This record gives sequence, C-alpha cells and structure tokens, in this order.
Amino acid sequence: MPIYRAPVKDQLFLLNDVLNIGQYSNLPGFADATPDLVNAILDEAAKFCENELQPINHSGDQEGCTRHEDGSVTTPKGFKEAYEKFVEGGWAGLTQDPEYGGQGLPHVLGFCLEEMMVSANHSFAMYNGLAAGAIAAINIDGSDELKNKFLPPMIEGRWTGTMNLTEPHCGTDLGLLRTKAEPQEDGSYKVTGTKIFISAGEHDLAENIIHLVLARLPDAPKGVKGISLFLVPKVMVDDEGTLGDRNGVVCGSIEEKMGIHGNSTCVLNYDGATGYLIGEANKGLRSMFIMMNAARIGVGIQGLSHSEVSYQNAVDYAKDRIQGRSLKGAATPDKPADPIIVHPDVRRMLMNSKSFNEAARNAALWCGLLVDLSHKAETEEERQWADDMVSLMTPVIKGVFTDRGFENAVNAQQVFGGHGYIAEHGMEQFVRDSRICQIYEGTNGIQALDLVGRKLGANGGRGMQAFFKYATEVREAAKGDDRLRPFTDALGAGLKDLQAATMWLMQNGMANPDNAGAGSVAYMHLFGHVLLGLMWTKMAKVSADALDAGTDDPTFYETKLVTGRYYMKRRMPETGALLAELEAGADEVMALDAANF
Repeated sequence: MPIYRAPVKDQLFLLNDVLNIGQYSNLPGFADATPDLVNAILDEAAKFCENELQPINHSGDQEGCTRHEDGSVTTPKGFKEAYEKFVEGGWAGLTQDPEYGGQGLPHVLGFCLEEMMVSANHSFAMYNGLAAGAIAAINIDGSDELKNKFLPPMIEGRWTGTMNLTEPHCGTDLGLLRTKAEPQEDGSYKVTGTKIFISAGEHDLAENIIHLVLARLPDAPKGVKGISLFLVPKVMVDDEGTLGDRNGVVCGSIEEKMGIHGNSTCVLNYDGATGYLIGEANKGLRSMFIMMNAARIGVGIQGLSHSEVSYQNAVDYAKDRIQGRSLKGAATPDKPADPIIVHPDVRRMLMNSKSFNEAARNAALWCGLLVDLSHKAETEEERQWADDMVSLMTPVIKGVFTDRGFENAVNAQQVFGGHGYIAEHGMEQFVRDSRICQIYEGTNGIQALDLVGRKLGANGGRGMQAFFKYATEVREAAKGDDRLRPFTDALGAGLKDLQAATMWLMQNGMANPDNAGAGSVAYMHLFGHVLLGLMWTKMAKVSADALDAGTDDPTFYETKLVTGRYYMKRRMPETGALLAELEAGADEVMALDAANF
C-alpha cells in the first residue's frame, strides 16, 4: 500500500530561510505567524494528512461516491468522519478573513496545507478547495447581506461551495452557455439549466452546499458580455441563518471518471432554483475569474502534490526492490541482486522528480507569499509588483506544474515496473488522479494561450519586464561563488532563451496569431524551466551561505546543491530546444487540410 510523509522540513526551509517570511511581521496576518506557531501548524497539518487522509485515499478510490434515488450522494467510507475532524481542527478558516470567523494567517501557509492534503488524498482535498474559491468570490463581489449570511458557516467548514461553469454543449467557450436566471419581485432570481463536471456538487460532508452559477438574464447581451454570477444554495437559508427547505437543484448523476473517484463530480439540474446576484449584472465572468485564478494556482500545487507522493513511493520501492547488478559491479555482494536504485535510469527518473518537486515547492510558496503581498504590502508599488508577478506566473504554475506532475507520476509508476500497473501499490491511482489537473480549471493549452495572448503584453509588458529584472538580480547575487556557477550559468542561458522567445512572439505573433498559438505551449514550458531554475539559484545561494556559516545539518544543504545542479545541468538545457520549436512557427502546424488528418 502507498505511503506519504509530509515535507515539513523542506517547507520550513523555504518559509524561513529562502522566503524569510519573518521580515513581514509588520503586515496583517504575518504578525501572528511566529516561528513557533508556523512549526506547530505544519506539524499538526502533517499529522492530520498522514494519519486521517492518506489511509482513506486508496479505499476511497476503490469505493467511490454513491448517488441515491433522491439525488443525494454518499462519500466513501471514512470521508465524513475525516471531514468532521477537518472542521474541528479549524483548517477550513486557516487563511480566511477574520471578520467572518477566519484566522487570517498568510496564504503562503495555506499553500503548505494544500500541498499536503492533495498528496494525502486529492479527492478529499477538493471538497474544501472548491469552497475556498467560492468564499473568495463572495468576499470580493458579494453584497454585505450575502457575506454576513453565507461566509461564516463556509469559513467554519460547516458549509462547502462549488463553481458551476460548464454545460453539456460548452466548456471553455462560456459565451455559448444557456442557463437562465429570471428576476423575482423580492430581488432574487429563479435559475434553470444544467451544469456538468461540477466537482463536490453533492455530498454528505456538510450541512449545505453553496453553488456559484453562471447564467443569463432574460435581456442579457449575447456572448460572454451577457453572463451573470449567482449564489444558489442547496438548502435555503433564512435571515437568521437557519436552514430551511431544499432548493430547486438536484444531482442528476455522478460522472464516471478516470480518477478522483472519491470526489463527487456531478451533473446538476437547476429547476427554478432560488439564487442571488453576485456583483453586477452581465459582469459575472469577472467575478468567476476571482475563483478561477485562485483555483488555477491551487491546481498547479496539485501537480506538485502528485509528483511528490509518487516520488516518495518510488524511492522507497527503488531502495527495497532488488534486481540485476550495478553496471560497475555488485553493490551488495551479500545479496542475490542489487536494489534498483543503483541503476542510472532509475535514478534519472527519481532525480527528475526530486529536482522538480523542490523547485516547484519554492515557486508555489513564493507565489503564495506574493498573493499576500499583493493585498498587504505597505506601498502601492510593492502591491502592484506582487500582483503583476502572480498574474504572470498563474498560467505557468498551472500548466507546467500539472504537465510535469503527470509526467513524474508516470515515471514513478515506471520505477515499479509491472507492480506499478497493479492497483495494490497505488501508483496507477496517482497517474489517474493527476491526469485531471492538466484539464480542469482551463486546459493547459488554454493556460499557454492565456500566457502569450494576455499576460505577456498586459500593462505594456510591465510584468514580464519586472520578472526579467528580478531574475537577473537573483543571478547577479549568486555570482562570484564557484559552487554556484552551474546555477548562474544555466539560469543565464535560460533567461537568454526566454528573452529571445519573448521577442520572437512580439515580432511574429501579431502578424500571424497562429504563430503565437502554435508556439504557446513551448513558450510556457520554456518559462517554466526558467522559473524553476530561478528557484534553484535562490535555494543554492541560501544553502551555500548556510554551509559557510556552519550548520548542524550539513547533509541537508549539501543535498540541495547536488539536486539543484542536476536540474541545472540536465533539465535547463531544454530551453534551447523549446526556443527552436517556438521559432519554427505555425506553417507546418497549419499546413494540412482538416480532411487529411
């Protein structure tokens, strides 16, 4: 059976040594995040994820969710009890607004918890993950009445939430959606339509489920300019917050999926369900993107989570499984064969995962810190810089981390050989579960188009210019130390390729948009390599300084340097190939007539 060990030590290294979150103790939320409290939170989160969530992951996958004749849904055995402990532990409100009952701690700590929960049990983590996105949208665009009525029980975890975008005939192209919202005399709306692929759409974990639903008003303009967002509770709520009758929304079926079987992905039928407008009429897409952007970073973290847990299991197996001999001679002559971790190709797969995991974790937590700074930094200039970085990195983190997360889960399965294909070891579940991360919250192709079509040119390219400046500063700070030359040299080469790719897109993408479309995924992954190389350069500088200063754990920092050098020498050179792919343009991609495929 699979195992999971939360990477608390590595998270603390990043929070304290690399990100140095203590320097922000003057900002709201950070003042309470003392080192002792942070240690305690991560330790308790690790215990909850390892002891409560991980043991029901495999069984939850095997059992799945059950829909009953009345449309109600039962989650797998152990999920309800685990969710009660999740609520009792106060985990749902860890980073939420104190005005509505949250603890108000930094988002960067919430990202640590997200990684642990998904590694331990992706399906379970989604129930609260969707609620967090709904909370964000209500808190930003909801009326005071809606906030006061719905946010406290959602932040407490007694109620969960969903986002309802997709319909049977439309996915990414939301301009085609047909769900209708009819205004009522009391200011509410009657929502009618069908939504599909609704994660956590119906379940038995919480007292109520708050659906955020995109729909059209009767006089709405066509296309995306005529979409509004509505809050539609599963169970009606009176002015005192007391639950009443069921609303007109029911689960029509549970989708039969490749993975995440423990999460109830539903078809939801709305039949005159009472809803309440969030934000302005016909401006619902803007409100929904509050959820989408938060969710996209969260999905990127899911890619990291699957890479981490699959890596851990593959390492344990590689150390125990004996087969063949080392190419240099018997490594364990007292045994009939050597453990497979002696074989270079096994190590290649493990090192690809390890070197990705540690850099991706750094990037994710840096992004979490920037989310905090975009709201809480002292100056407008700092807040704008942080917001620009988050906006730029969101499609990269979502797209690259989930592509690599799936790739690393497949390679970890490969380490197991035939045993990886058998359900008993859990590796095939990691592969199946990780696959959805490349698809939902906007497919990775859409992320790449968002990056090259919107984010690069936003505000006159301000965010991209700021990224290049910051990366150059990090590189310059690491120069002069021979131990760090593999990092500074490779980062410099990657930055040169990224700058060339950016200029090529500026020169060729406008003239022929297909050039941008054909090269967008290559550009996104090129950017991803540079981002991860930047993270490794930062970690390497901190590790080298720690070794110079003297440390009780030199092996930890020495291992960082070795792992980072692997990434910089073995993976960063891929930027050159990605640049060549981008510069090949769209001609060959678009040459065939559709009939000739």
